[in-house]
Amino acid sequence: MQAPQDSKTRQMPSGKRDTRRHTPKANMSGLYQRAIREAFLKLDPRTTVKNPVMFIVWVGTIVTALVTIDPNLFGTVQADPGQQRILNGLITLILFFTLVFANFAEAVAEGRGKAQADSLRSTRSEAIARKLLPDGTIQEISSTELRRGDQVKVIAGDMIPADGEVIKGVASVDESAITGESAPVLKQPGTDIASSVTGGTRILSDELILNITSDPGQGFIDRMIALVEGAERSKTPNEIALTVLLTVLTQVFLIVVATVSPLANYVQAPTTIAILISLLVALIPTTIGGLLSAIGIAGMDRVAQFNVIATSGRAVEACGDINTLVLDKTGTITLGNRLAAEFIAVNGHSVEQVAQVALDASIFDETPEGKSIVQLAEQEHQAKTTFDSAQAEGVEFSARTRMSGTNLPDGKEARKGAVDAVKGFVRSRGGTIPDQLDAAYEKVSRLGGTPLAVCQDNDIYGVIYLKDVVKPGLRERFDQLRRMGVKTIMLTGDNRITASVIAQEAGVDDFIAEATPEDKIDVIRKEQSEGKLVAMTGDGTNDAPALAQANVGVAMNSGTQAAKEAANMVDLDSDPTKLIDLVTIGKQLLITRGALTTFSIANDIAKYFAIIPTIFAAAGIGSLNIMGLKSPQSAIISALIYNALIIPALIPLALKGVQFRPLTADQLLRRNIFIYGVGGVIAPFIAIKIIDILIPLA
Repeated sequence: MQAPQDSKTRQMPSGKRDTRRHTPKANMSGLYQRAIREAFLKLDPRTTVKNPVMFIVWVGTIVTALVTIDPNLFGTVQADPGQQRILNGLITLILFFTLVFANFAEAVAEGRGKAQADSLRSTRSEAIARKLLPDGTIQEISSTELRRGDQVKVIAGDMIPADGEVIKGVASVDESAITGESAPVLKQPGTDIASSVTGGTRILSDELILNITSDPGQGFIDRMIALVEGAERSKTPNEIALTVLLTVLTQVFLIVVATVSPLANYVQAPTTIAILISLLVALIPTTIGGLLSAIGIAGMDRVAQFNVIATSGRAVEACGDINTLVLDKTGTITLGNRLAAEFIAVNGHSVEQVAQVALDASIFDETPEGKSIVQLAEQEHQAKTTFDSAQAEGVEFSARTRMSGTNLPDGKEARKGAVDAVKGFVRSRGGTIPDQLDAAYEKVSRLGGTPLAVCQDNDIYGVIYLKDVVKPGLRERFDQLRRMGVKTIMLTGDNRITASVIAQEAGVDDFIAEATPEDKIDVIRKEQSEGKLVAMTGDGTNDAPALAQANVGVAMNSGTQAAKEAANMVDLDSDPTKLIDLVTIGKQLLITRGALTTFSIANDIAKYFAIIPTIFAAAGIGSLNIMGLKSPQSAIISALIYNALIIPALIPLALKGVQFRPLTADQLLRRNIFIYGVGGVIAPFIAIKIIDILIPLA
């Protein structure tokens, strides 16, 4: 992740900001210089042995180097020793550069991650923390000495010393070092989206008391650095499986080449140990073997460029296989805070009377919804507080009562809350339920809003229309997911009528109304029991169990620490629709790996027709030399040069990824076989022939 000064913000076609980060151009030359140096350092056999395909090339390079020094090392050769030494030397040089090019591809991918990690390290510095001791005194210590559970005080101008939760105070925090956004964020205790703070950010105003939630070296920035450091990336299951496949193919070709030697001796074909090694290297899948690691690292890098931190490559790959996407409505599909839009009067009361009782019931409500009710009542209906708040008592909302309100000084009780909860409250006070209440409830629900009933003692005054606003561009993005074969399910605590309106407006495939945290886990388990991979976004503590259950859990950076710890990805921009981009990156990673594997294996057909017919021309198969290559030596050198040069030629594609289109799996398979399968056959035929014409071997 780049530092804020290195980030760029673009406007996406859907109107959303493109918050991808880019390595500054000024650093590119240094990146390539470091990659070149790393490419040679990676020639260490202890490093090369981790890649079985390239290790075979490494061993072959050593052997051909030895026979360059002594052509007769493994037996007397019939050719002129001087000419044989030149041929062996050329083969050695080409194999050497094949190794260097493969290492360079991996080093460039790792270098981009290391450049981002260096930028992150520059934002992380040791700071003095004001630790609160049990006796109430303050002890100044280094931020590196803080432990989980410690409490610290930060004031305006301080850098927040470690990840934590706000337990006291309200202050503005500059999070640009993490998200790239210059606008400060308000932090305060008691709310899911505003109590979590990240070490390395800076407090701009007032002061906060924090409870530290991470030990040294385990903070959010530390995890970000560990992620983008390509050298620390472990192989994913798919990558391991492909490595095994490539190893098996290499062993098969090794056996094939071993049988060539006695056959060549029988027909008196001009084969030497260097030629056999050349044949082996040309036939084994060196292209994908050299690029495999770079493809995986680049996929992780693309995720980081979208301001998303993944805990592992496994999570990134899982995004490419996602079948079902579960989204929380509030803050994900809708903008988040519901706002009071209208008062609807019932039971013979006026709208002004409803506004007054709603104001009385909300005077102690500090939630955004409560504040919007007060604002609407005061500004649109001139309602005013008619009592001394010091003599009144606020009644907080609870999951059990599903109501909040105020006990007024004169003994009256003003309440607002879920319609059925208010009905029960009124009945308990001996009141009756007016017929107009259900009509008002249904009206608000059909509009996609949330209805809150308002009462005073045993008299229902009316309904508050809380309006949910669907985020712009969501329908188009959900349509894109549908074309990818991804099903979308919306979860909400709203009633079924409200949920259906929001679901239809947003364009999701299915929804579950009046959902509890248990329902979220149940729907994920149900989809998983059908063999599907499930992704979910969330930000609250109540989302944590479902985030942990999902195959891919994406927590919002603005969410709680519990949500971040349960998820395997964290979105720094707190944009729940970012998961669509992650699905695209995951699929692109898998497609790129498959496409280049197809291309690499398809190359073998051309290399087979380049080398085998010229070597075994004496056996009567010279007519298969359809490329008309000049000689066995020219064919071998041409094929090896192509084999080496195709690796750096494909580095940009490996790093950028094959262009992804939202097509079905069958369509994508046919498209990539046609482009990379057929192209993988045709391209080497043309390239090897051109190289054969250009090189001066007779």
